Amino acid sequence: MFKLLKTEGKARRGDFKTVHGTIQTPVFMNVGTAAAIKGGLDSFDLKEIGCQVELSNTYHLHLRPGDKVVKSLGGLHKFMNWDRPILTDSGGFQVFSLSKLRKIKEEGVYFQSHIDGHHIFMGPEESMQIQSNLASTIAMAFDECVENPCEKDYAKASSQMTVRWLKRCKAEMERLNSLDDTINKKQMLFAINQGSTYADLRIENMKQIADLDLDGYAIGGLAVGEPAEVMYSIIEAVEPFAPVNKPRYLMGVGTPENIIEAVYRGVDFFDCVMPSRNARHGTLFTSIGMVNINNAKYETDDSPLDPNCNCHTCRNFSKGYLRHLFKANEILALRLAVIHNLSFYNKLAADIRCALDNGCFEDFRKENIGKLSQRI
Repeated sequence: MFKLLKTEGKARRGDFKTVHGTIQTPVFMNVGTAAAIKGGLDSFDLKEIGCQVELSNTYHLHLRPGDKVVKSLGGLHKFMNWDRPILTDSGGFQVFSLSKLRKIKEEGVYFQSHIDGHHIFMGPEESMQIQSNLASTIAMAFDECVENPCEKDYAKASSQMTVRWLKRCKAEMERLNSLDDTINKKQMLFAINQGSTYADLRIENMKQIADLDLDGYAIGGLAVGEPAEVMYSIIEAVEPFAPVNKPRYLMGVGTPENIIEAVYRGVDFFDCVMPSRNARHGTLFTSIGMVNINNAKYETDDSPLDPNCNCHTCRNFSKGYLRHLFKANEILALRLAVIHNLSFYNKLAADIRCALDNGCFEDFRKENIGKLSQRI
Protein backbone atom coordinates (compact mmCIF):
# COMPACT_ATOMS: atom_id res chain seq x y z
CA MET A 1 0.00 0.00 0.00
CA PHE A 2 2.92 2.39 0.69
CA LYS A 3 5.43 2.78 -2.12
CA LEU A 4 8.69 4.58 -1.45
CA LEU A 5 9.47 6.52 -4.62
CA LYS A 6 12.63 8.35 -3.68
CA THR A 7 14.83 9.25 -0.72
CA GLU A 8 17.26 12.05 0.06
CA GLY A 9 19.12 11.24 3.22
CA LYS A 10 16.41 10.24 5.69
CA ALA A 11 13.75 12.28 3.82
CA ARG A 12 11.23 10.15 1.92
CA ARG A 13 8.96 10.68 -1.08
CA GLY A 14 6.18 8.15 -1.47
CA ASP A 15 2.59 7.34 -2.28
CA PHE A 16 0.10 5.53 -0.10
CA LYS A 17 -2.82 3.75 -1.73
CA THR A 18 -6.12 3.66 0.17
CA VAL A 19 -9.69 2.72 -0.62
CA HIS A 20 -10.47 6.44 -0.96
CA GLY A 21 -7.55 7.38 -3.19
CA THR A 22 -3.76 7.60 -3.24
CA ILE A 23 -2.01 9.99 -0.85
CA GLN A 24 1.18 11.62 -2.07
CA THR A 25 3.69 11.97 0.77
CA PRO A 26 4.97 13.94 2.60
CA VAL A 27 1.48 15.20 3.33
CA PHE A 28 -0.16 17.70 5.66
CA MET A 29 -3.63 16.65 6.81
CA ASN A 30 -6.20 19.39 7.35
CA VAL A 31 -7.92 19.21 10.75
CA GLY A 32 -11.73 19.21 10.63
CA THR A 33 -12.42 18.37 14.27
CA ALA A 34 -16.20 17.96 14.04
CA ALA A 35 -16.28 17.10 10.30
CA ALA A 36 -15.79 20.78 9.47
CA ILE A 37 -12.83 23.14 9.23
CA LYS A 38 -13.15 25.91 11.80
CA GLY A 39 -13.43 29.18 9.90
CA GLY A 40 -16.29 28.27 7.58
CA LEU A 41 -14.60 26.00 5.01
CA ASP A 42 -16.43 23.07 3.43
CA SER A 43 -15.24 20.03 1.51
CA PHE A 44 -15.25 21.93 -1.80
CA ASP A 45 -12.94 24.57 -0.31
CA LEU A 46 -10.63 21.78 0.87
CA LYS A 47 -10.27 20.49 -2.67
CA GLU A 48 -9.51 23.97 -3.99
CA ILE A 49 -6.72 24.48 -1.47
CA GLY A 50 -5.13 21.13 -2.34
CA CYS A 51 -6.08 19.08 0.71
CA GLN A 52 -5.39 15.36 0.28
CA VAL A 53 -6.50 14.09 3.69
CA GLU A 54 -9.09 15.46 6.12
CA LEU A 55 -8.71 14.61 9.81
CA SER A 56 -11.68 14.32 12.16
CA ASN A 57 -11.94 13.82 15.90
CA THR A 58 -13.30 10.55 17.28
CA TYR A 59 -14.06 11.95 20.73
CA HIS A 60 -15.96 15.01 19.54
CA LEU A 61 -17.97 13.15 16.88
CA HIS A 62 -18.84 10.46 19.44
CA LEU A 63 -20.39 13.18 21.60
CA ARG A 64 -21.96 15.21 18.78
CA PRO A 65 -23.83 14.13 16.73
CA GLY A 66 -22.91 10.58 17.82
CA ASP A 67 -21.01 8.01 15.76
CA LYS A 68 -24.15 5.91 15.30
CA VAL A 69 -25.89 8.93 13.81
CA VAL A 70 -22.99 9.39 11.38
CA LYS A 71 -23.18 5.71 10.46
CA SER A 72 -26.92 5.97 9.83
CA LEU A 73 -26.17 8.82 7.41
CA GLY A 74 -23.63 6.76 5.45
CA GLY A 75 -20.36 7.46 7.30
CA LEU A 76 -18.13 10.53 7.41
CA HIS A 77 -17.43 10.68 3.69
CA LYS A 78 -21.10 10.94 2.80
CA PHE A 79 -21.90 13.01 5.90
CA MET A 80 -19.49 15.83 4.93
CA ASN A 81 -19.51 15.16 1.17
CA TRP A 82 -15.79 14.38 0.94
CA ASP A 83 -14.53 11.64 -1.40
CA ARG A 84 -10.83 11.70 -0.49
CA PRO A 85 -9.11 9.97 2.47
CA ILE A 86 -10.13 10.74 6.06
CA LEU A 87 -8.08 9.93 9.15
CA THR A 88 -9.79 9.74 12.53
CA ASP A 89 -7.85 9.97 15.75
CA SER A 90 -8.60 7.54 18.56
CA GLY A 91 -9.77 9.94 21.24
CA GLY A 92 -6.63 9.30 23.30
CA PHE A 93 -5.31 12.86 23.10
CA GLN A 94 -8.68 14.33 24.09
CA VAL A 95 -8.76 12.01 27.10
CA PHE A 96 -5.23 13.29 27.92
CA SER A 97 -6.52 16.88 27.81
CA LEU A 98 -9.33 15.96 30.23
CA SER A 99 -6.87 14.96 32.95
CA LYS A 100 -9.03 16.34 35.76
CA LEU A 101 -12.04 14.36 34.56
CA ARG A 102 -10.52 10.94 33.83
CA LYS A 103 -9.47 7.68 35.46
CA ILE A 104 -7.19 5.34 33.49
CA LYS A 105 -7.37 1.58 34.05
CA GLU A 106 -6.24 -1.51 32.14
CA GLU A 107 -9.65 -1.96 30.52
CA GLY A 108 -9.73 1.64 29.29
CA VAL A 109 -10.49 5.16 30.45
CA TYR A 110 -13.41 6.44 32.50
CA PHE A 111 -14.01 10.14 31.98
CA GLN A 112 -16.62 12.87 31.82
CA SER A 113 -17.91 14.73 28.80
CA HIS A 114 -16.59 18.28 28.57
CA ILE A 115 -20.03 19.28 27.27
CA ASP A 116 -22.42 18.15 29.99
CA GLY A 117 -20.32 16.10 32.41
CA HIS A 118 -21.98 12.75 31.72
CA HIS A 119 -19.81 9.70 32.37
CA ILE A 120 -18.17 7.90 29.44
CA PHE A 121 -16.02 4.79 29.14
CA MET A 122 -13.66 4.32 26.22
CA GLY A 123 -11.24 1.45 25.73
CA PRO A 124 -9.50 0.06 22.65
CA GLU A 125 -12.59 -1.83 21.48
CA GLU A 126 -14.90 1.17 21.96
CA SER A 127 -12.53 3.47 20.07
CA MET A 128 -12.37 1.02 17.15
CA GLN A 129 -16.16 0.65 17.14
CA ILE A 130 -16.65 4.42 17.04
CA GLN A 131 -14.13 4.83 14.22
CA SER A 132 -15.69 1.95 12.32
CA ASN A 133 -19.07 3.68 12.59
CA LEU A 134 -17.46 6.86 11.27
CA ALA A 135 -16.02 4.72 8.41
CA SER A 136 -12.82 6.71 8.07
CA THR A 137 -10.05 5.61 5.73
CA ILE A 138 -7.47 5.39 8.52
CA ALA A 139 -8.24 4.75 12.19
CA MET A 140 -5.74 5.50 14.94
CA ALA A 141 -5.08 3.04 17.74
CA PHE A 142 -6.27 3.96 21.23
CA ASP A 143 -3.34 5.03 23.41
CA GLU A 144 -2.43 7.03 26.47
CA CYS A 145 -0.72 10.32 25.79
CA VAL A 146 1.29 11.19 28.89
CA GLU A 147 2.24 14.71 29.82
CA ASN A 148 5.77 16.07 29.49
CA PRO A 149 7.73 16.01 31.70
CA CYS A 150 6.73 12.58 32.97
CA GLU A 151 8.32 10.24 35.52
CA LYS A 152 10.14 7.44 33.70
CA ASP A 153 8.44 4.63 35.63
CA TYR A 154 5.01 5.98 34.68
CA ALA A 155 6.06 6.52 31.06
CA LYS A 156 7.32 2.93 30.89
CA ALA A 157 4.14 1.44 32.34
CA SER A 158 2.02 3.63 30.06
CA SER A 159 3.92 2.68 26.90
CA GLN A 160 3.62 -1.00 27.79
CA MET A 161 -0.12 -0.62 28.31
CA THR A 162 -0.33 1.16 24.95
CA VAL A 163 1.13 -1.97 23.32
CA ARG A 164 -1.43 -4.19 25.05
CA TRP A 165 -4.20 -1.81 23.97
CA LEU A 166 -2.84 -1.85 20.40
CA LYS A 167 -3.17 -5.64 20.20
CA ARG A 168 -6.80 -5.29 21.30
CA CYS A 169 -7.35 -2.55 18.71
CA LYS A 170 -5.97 -4.77 15.95
CA ALA A 171 -8.15 -7.73 16.93
CA GLU A 172 -11.28 -5.57 17.17
CA MET A 173 -10.67 -3.86 13.83
CA GLU A 174 -10.24 -7.23 12.12
CA ARG A 175 -13.56 -8.29 13.63
CA LEU A 176 -15.33 -5.08 12.63
CA ASN A 177 -14.00 -5.16 9.06
CA SER A 178 -15.51 -8.65 8.65
CA LEU A 179 -19.06 -7.59 9.59
CA ASP A 180 -21.75 -7.29 6.92
CA ASP A 181 -22.98 -3.88 8.04
CA THR A 182 -19.53 -2.24 8.25
CA ILE A 183 -19.40 0.68 5.81
CA ASN A 184 -15.63 0.62 5.15
CA LYS A 185 -14.43 -2.96 5.31
CA LYS A 186 -10.94 -1.84 4.23
CA GLN A 187 -10.40 0.56 7.11
CA MET A 188 -6.71 0.83 7.99
CA LEU A 189 -5.11 0.95 11.45
CA PHE A 190 -2.12 3.08 12.45
CA ALA A 191 -0.19 2.31 15.64
CA ILE A 192 1.10 5.06 17.94
CA ASN A 193 4.58 5.11 19.44
CA GLN A 194 4.74 6.35 23.04
CA GLY A 195 7.37 6.63 25.78
CA SER A 196 7.48 10.33 26.66
CA THR A 197 10.92 11.88 26.08
CA TYR A 198 12.88 8.75 27.01
CA ALA A 199 14.68 7.44 23.93
CA ASP A 200 15.13 3.92 25.29
CA LEU A 201 11.39 3.60 26.05
CA ARG A 202 10.50 4.98 22.64
CA ILE A 203 12.81 2.55 20.86
CA GLU A 204 11.53 -0.48 22.77
CA ASN A 205 7.93 0.59 22.12
CA MET A 206 8.58 1.04 18.39
CA LYS A 207 10.18 -2.40 18.16
CA GLN A 208 7.13 -3.98 19.81
CA ILE A 209 4.50 -2.22 17.71
CA ALA A 210 6.46 -2.73 14.47
CA ASP A 211 6.17 -6.49 15.01
CA LEU A 212 2.38 -6.22 14.67
CA ASP A 213 2.70 -5.28 10.95
CA LEU A 214 0.06 -2.55 10.86
CA ASP A 215 -0.74 -0.11 8.05
CA GLY A 216 1.22 2.84 9.43
CA TYR A 217 3.16 4.08 12.45
CA ALA A 218 2.68 7.34 14.29
CA ILE A 219 4.84 9.10 16.86
CA GLY A 220 2.52 10.49 19.51
CA GLY A 221 2.92 12.37 22.75
CA LEU A 222 5.19 15.08 21.34
CA ALA A 223 4.55 18.76 20.65
CA VAL A 224 2.94 19.01 24.07
CA GLY A 225 5.34 21.50 25.58
CA GLU A 226 8.82 20.02 25.16
CA PRO A 227 11.50 21.99 23.22
CA ALA A 228 11.67 21.34 19.47
CA GLU A 229 15.18 19.93 19.87
CA VAL A 230 13.84 17.22 22.18
CA MET A 231 11.15 16.33 19.66
CA TYR A 232 13.73 16.07 16.89
CA SER A 233 15.98 13.86 19.03
CA ILE A 234 13.09 11.45 19.70
CA ILE A 235 12.32 11.23 15.97
CA GLU A 236 15.98 10.47 15.28
CA ALA A 237 16.00 7.79 17.98
CA VAL A 238 12.93 5.86 16.79
CA GLU A 239 13.28 6.33 13.02
CA PRO A 240 15.75 3.44 12.52
CA PHE A 241 13.24 1.07 14.15
CA ALA A 242 10.12 2.23 12.25
CA PRO A 243 9.22 -0.05 9.31
CA VAL A 244 10.68 1.34 6.10
CA ASN A 245 7.74 0.15 4.00
CA LYS A 246 5.04 1.86 6.10
CA PRO A 247 4.14 5.55 6.39
CA ARG A 248 5.28 7.49 9.46
CA TYR A 249 3.06 10.11 11.07
CA LEU A 250 4.18 12.78 13.55
CA MET A 251 1.00 13.67 15.39
CA GLY A 252 -0.02 17.27 16.11
CA VAL A 253 2.98 18.93 14.44
CA GLY A 254 3.43 21.75 13.77
CA THR A 255 5.09 24.90 12.51
CA PRO A 256 6.37 25.03 8.91
CA GLU A 257 9.89 24.67 10.29
CA ASN A 258 8.86 21.64 12.39
CA ILE A 259 7.45 19.96 9.29
CA ILE A 260 10.56 20.56 7.18
CA GLU A 261 12.83 19.31 9.97
CA ALA A 262 10.69 16.22 10.58
CA VAL A 263 10.66 15.36 6.86
CA TYR A 264 14.45 15.70 6.98
CA ARG A 265 14.37 13.05 9.74
CA GLY A 266 12.12 10.60 7.87
CA VAL A 267 8.48 11.54 8.64
CA ASP A 268 5.70 11.31 6.01
CA PHE A 269 2.40 12.46 7.60
CA PHE A 270 1.57 15.61 9.61
CA ASP A 271 -1.43 17.35 11.11
CA CYS A 272 -1.88 20.41 13.30
CA VAL A 273 -4.59 22.88 14.30
CA MET A 274 -1.98 25.68 14.25
CA PRO A 275 -2.61 27.05 10.74
CA SER A 276 -6.38 27.38 11.17
CA ARG A 277 -6.20 28.49 14.82
CA ASN A 278 -3.55 31.13 14.12
CA ALA A 279 -5.48 32.31 11.09
CA ARG A 280 -8.58 32.96 13.18
CA HIS A 281 -6.49 35.26 15.38
CA GLY A 282 -4.90 37.11 12.47
CA THR A 283 -1.49 35.39 12.35
CA LEU A 284 -0.83 34.36 8.77
CA PHE A 285 2.00 32.33 7.22
CA THR A 286 3.67 33.57 4.05
CA SER A 287 6.64 32.58 1.90
CA ILE A 288 8.76 35.27 3.58
CA GLY A 289 7.59 34.92 7.18
CA MET A 290 4.65 35.39 9.54
CA VAL A 291 2.27 38.35 9.32
CA ASN A 292 0.10 39.81 12.09
CA ILE A 293 -2.63 41.25 9.92
CA ASN A 294 -3.95 43.35 12.82
CA ASN A 295 -0.81 45.50 12.68
CA ALA A 296 -1.61 49.15 11.88
CA LYS A 297 0.97 49.23 9.05
CA TYR A 298 -1.38 47.16 6.88
CA GLU A 299 -4.30 49.60 7.12
CA THR A 300 -3.70 51.12 3.68
CA ASP A 301 -1.70 48.24 2.15
CA ASP A 302 -3.29 47.27 -1.17
CA SER A 303 -0.91 44.37 -1.88
CA PRO A 304 -1.85 40.69 -1.52
CA LEU A 305 -0.94 38.87 1.67
CA ASP A 306 1.67 36.75 -0.14
CA PRO A 307 2.68 37.56 -3.74
CA ASN A 308 3.90 33.97 -4.11
CA CYS A 309 0.53 32.46 -3.15
CA ASN A 310 -2.25 31.66 -5.60
CA CYS A 311 -5.00 30.96 -3.06
CA HIS A 312 -8.47 32.52 -3.30
CA THR A 313 -7.60 35.08 -0.62
CA CYS A 314 -4.34 36.25 -2.19
CA ARG A 315 -5.81 36.35 -5.70
CA ASN A 316 -8.71 38.58 -4.73
CA PHE A 317 -8.10 40.63 -1.58
CA SER A 318 -5.53 43.01 -0.11
CA LYS A 319 -3.87 43.14 3.28
CA GLY A 320 -5.78 46.35 3.96
CA TYR A 321 -9.12 44.64 3.36
CA LEU A 322 -8.19 41.63 5.51
CA ARG A 323 -7.15 43.94 8.35
CA HIS A 324 -10.45 45.82 8.06
CA LEU A 325 -12.42 42.54 8.29
CA PHE A 326 -10.60 41.54 11.48
CA LYS A 327 -11.03 44.96 13.06
CA ALA A 328 -14.74 44.94 12.16
CA ASN A 329 -15.17 41.42 13.59
CA GLU A 330 -16.56 40.19 10.28
CA ILE A 331 -16.93 36.40 9.93
CA LEU A 332 -15.43 36.68 6.45
CA ALA A 333 -12.09 37.55 8.07
CA LEU A 334 -11.89 34.05 9.58
CA ARG A 335 -12.82 32.31 6.35
CA LEU A 336 -10.33 34.20 4.16
CA ALA A 337 -7.54 33.84 6.71
CA VAL A 338 -8.07 30.09 7.17
CA ILE A 339 -8.23 29.56 3.41
CA HIS A 340 -4.84 31.23 3.09
CA ASN A 341 -3.08 29.44 5.96
CA LEU A 342 -4.30 25.99 4.92
CA SER A 343 -3.38 26.77 1.31
CA PHE A 344 0.09 27.73 2.54
CA TYR A 345 0.51 24.45 4.46
CA ASN A 346 -0.73 22.30 1.58
CA LYS A 347 1.57 24.17 -0.82
CA LEU A 348 4.46 23.70 1.63
CA ALA A 349 3.91 19.93 1.52
CA ALA A 350 3.66 20.04 -2.29
CA ASP A 351 6.89 22.07 -2.50
CA ILE A 352 8.64 19.54 -0.25
CA ARG A 353 7.48 16.71 -2.53
CA CYS A 354 8.71 18.64 -5.58
CA ALA A 355 12.10 19.26 -3.94
CA LEU A 356 12.42 15.54 -3.16
CA ASP A 357 11.39 14.63 -6.70
CA ASN A 358 14.12 16.91 -8.04
CA GLY A 359 16.80 15.85 -5.55
CA CYS A 360 17.12 19.32 -4.01
CA PHE A 361 15.39 18.96 -0.64
CA GLU A 362 18.51 19.88 1.32
CA ASP A 363 18.70 23.18 -0.60
CA PHE A 364 14.99 23.75 0.04
CA ARG A 365 15.52 23.11 3.75
CA LYS A 366 18.43 25.54 4.01
CA GLU A 367 16.52 28.22 2.12
CA ASN A 368 13.40 28.05 4.30
CA ILE A 369 14.56 27.19 7.85
CA GLY A 370 14.54 30.45 9.78
CA LYS A 371 12.78 32.40 7.02
CA LEU A 372 9.29 30.92 7.37
CA SER A 373 9.24 31.31 11.15
CA GLN A 374 10.38 34.93 11.27
CA ARG A 375 7.84 37.58 12.17
CA ILE A 376 7.56 40.33 9.61
